[in-house]
Amino acid sequence: MSKIELLEATEKSVGPPKMHEYHCELKNFRNKERELENVLKEKASFLEKAKQRNERNKHDVNRYYEKKRHLDVIELLEKKKPWVEYETTRKEFEGAKKERDDAKKQLAALKQAQAPMLAKLQLIDNQLKPTEAQIKAKTVDIKEASLKCKQKQELLDRKHKEIADIKQTQRLKQMEEEDHQKRISNTRRTIDDLKAELAKVADQPDMTPRINAVNVELRNIREERAKTEGEKADLRREKDNLYAESTLLVRKLSDMNNMMNAKEEKLQRRHRDTHTALQWLRHNRHLFAGNVHEPMMLVINVRDHRFAKFVENHISFHDLRAFVFQRKDDMEKFMSEVRDKMNLKVNSISAPEDLCSRRPPSRNIESLRRFGFFTYLREMFDAPDEVMSYLCHQYKVHDVPVGNEQTKAMMKTVIEEPYLRVFYTMEERYMLKRSHYSNKISTSNSAVHPSQYLTITVDAEAKRQLEQQMKTCEVKLREIDERIKVLQAEAATLDRRDNELLAEKKHLSEVKGKKRQLEQKISTKQDSLGQMEHGAIDLQKIEEETKERIAVVNSQKVAIVGAFMANMKLRSTLTMEKVFLALETVGLMAEKAKLENDCRDATSELKNTVEICSRLEQRKVQLTAQCKGLLKRAMAVCKMKPEESLPEDLRNAFSKLPDTLDEIDASLNEERSRAECFTGLGENVVDEYNKREQEVKHLEKELEDQSTALNTYRQNISEAKERWLNPLKQLFHSSTQLHELTAYHQSGGERSVSTMLYLMALQELNRCPFRVVDEINQGMDPVNERRVFDIVVRTACKETTSQYFFITPKLLQNLQYADEMTVLCVHNGSQMLSSDQWDEKAFMKRRLQRKST
Repeated sequence: MSKIELLEATEKSVGPPKMHEYHCELKNFRNKERELENVLKEKASFLEKAKQRNERNKHDVNRYYEKKRHLDVIELLEKKKPWVEYETTRKEFEGAKKERDDAKKQLAALKQAQAPMLAKLQLIDNQLKPTEAQIKAKTVDIKEASLKCKQKQELLDRKHKEIADIKQTQRLKQMEEEDHQKRISNTRRTIDDLKAELAKVADQPDMTPRINAVNVELRNIREERAKTEGEKADLRREKDNLYAESTLLVRKLSDMNNMMNAKEEKLQRRHRDTHTALQWLRHNRHLFAGNVHEPMMLVINVRDHRFAKFVENHISFHDLRAFVFQRKDDMEKFMSEVRDKMNLKVNSISAPEDLCSRRPPSRNIESLRRFGFFTYLREMFDAPDEVMSYLCHQYKVHDVPVGNEQTKAMMKTVIEEPYLRVFYTMEERYMLKRSHYSNKISTSNSAVHPSQYLTITVDAEAKRQLEQQMKTCEVKLREIDERIKVLQAEAATLDRRDNELLAEKKHLSEVKGKKRQLEQKISTKQDSLGQMEHGAIDLQKIEEETKERIAVVNSQKVAIVGAFMANMKLRSTLTMEKVFLALETVGLMAEKAKLENDCRDATSELKNTVEICSRLEQRKVQLTAQCKGLLKRAMAVCKMKPEESLPEDLRNAFSKLPDTLDEIDASLNEERSRAECFTGLGENVVDEYNKREQEVKHLEKELEDQSTALNTYRQNISEAKERWLNPLKQLFHSSTQLHELTAYHQSGGERSVSTMLYLMALQELNRCPFRVVDEINQGMDPVNERRVFDIVVRTACKETTSQYFFITPKLLQNLQYADEMTVLCVHNGSQMLSSDQWDEKAFMKRRLQRKST
């Protein structure tokens, strides 16, 4: 039953006769009230919407009249604009006419003023022609005289240069003789120095024995250096081989690590929180005192990928993704960080204090080979000691055998083995349970699913060997580097000694050959000195020759200067005559230029004036036609006849509007923009507004009448509610609030007690042949179970009550039974005795004996 049905059933069962009728009447009243409320609500909503709509329409009506005012202004502006355009053009026509008349007057004055200037220009041209011919003749004579002066000047310059060259030759001879004497003096000094050095060298002993000893020591050093370089070359080859081997080992280890990364990626896809916690652990491992192992699925390494499915099916995924800690305090610190602070869902495990990783199996695998078992789970994978210890303790991996097809074929025999609890075949997992009562074995099996996480296997021993080989390579490389450093130091020592001996040998050789070199140098210098003494220059003879040559050149210069001065005088006279003619010509040319400029300006002004007159005449004709067209258009816009003047009302209206075209265009743009803002408005807006005003007044009257009717109806409902509610309150507890029996208010045992008491309270009012209660005492605490049993016994044993069946799988001890009760014990099960074998007396006897012991 629903809550409402439960209430109505209670009213019918224990309430006054008319309570249910009052309840039905109240529900009918309430339904009618809801109908009236809904109607009232709808009308109120409709009235509110109508008011809002009309309020919006009121705004539209105001906007409509506003738009109409703007349109009227636009119409007046459009009528006035042609009249303003006409008046503007008419004024422009009057101005153009006046400008044309002024230009014609100016043109006549310019023609009259230009005639005298042209006559004077012709006179000046007649005077200039003979003067220009004389200037040209003088110019030719001046050029000829200038050319002769230039030739004489060039000849005179060459004579000056010839004298300078003679003097320069004399100076060079003098300088050459001075250098010659210096070289003779320097050579004599050098010969004296070499003789003094030769005297010193002659006293030193023979250097040949020491040079021979140095050569022997140099050969020995170079032999040692060759041995050192050979050993260094051997070490470098060995180092290169070790580098190649190390690179290969690094690549192999990288491949193994990449396989581990693949397992980590699978963990990240399956459980991101665990992967996040793993990254945190790798950055904060220093915070923990004991060993901390990453999730099992990362540290477990199955030795053969075919065995991965057995290990993965045996260990739950919650443990596969769990972190394993050696110390409990480390685990608590880890969980505080990642679970409490980082809010990550992770699993963690504390390894057993007793190391179980090497715990022996209960039976040697050899004793099980006859059944096809070939190994235990622990032997299929490698793991750190703490992880393996936990798996041996929790999952007994050291005691779970794995068999082959032979195991499956001998399954009936295998399950009889007393020590087997869990074992695997190639495709299935078997679990055996032995009954404590009958000692019979029950078997359950499940398929072994393919591995998802542990198929990626890494040979731990091979990885350990690779890591050991890497360490060995690193040690050898360090030893080779140290040996190379020693050899380099020895080579450096040999190089230093070799350099010292070479320097000593060079010094000895220089001392040994220095005497012979000095003798050769002295002989060479003496020969040079003799040659220099015989090659002296006669400076006095050279000076006399120089004076004679200069005198000859000076006599030639005198004749050249006389001819040069005569040409200079002729050029000066011709130049003065040309200047006088040029000055006369310049005066005439200046006067001519002034007259030409005046004529040119007058001619240009005359031409411009003619063009202006022509343009103004054309403009006058254009404006005449334009005025006629604008006047006609303005009269047409105002709907006027040809001879009719502008009406008085339009004159008054036009007087209030702008008077210029720019102001009229600006006003038109503004008014049109404002009018365009009022879109979607027509005369029907005003009609709709007036019509809806009448509807609102009618709706307000209807709403007031229905509201009065609803208040009257609610008063009637209140009276009906009192008739029903007062008797109802007398049926229940006055101190508590009514509520439904739900799991949110009572526990399972409390609900059972409440249900049982409720049923027994109603059974005297609701008669029936018999009642059946099934396991009502399940979930009750012993106190409530005993009380309920006593109430059931008292109720069921009355003479006027119905027959009662109370079914239960168990009963408390020392309950109170009545003579009217019949107790039936039902025995059932595959191990129960048949009825003909059951001996009640023997059973009671055994029970009493067991109780006494």
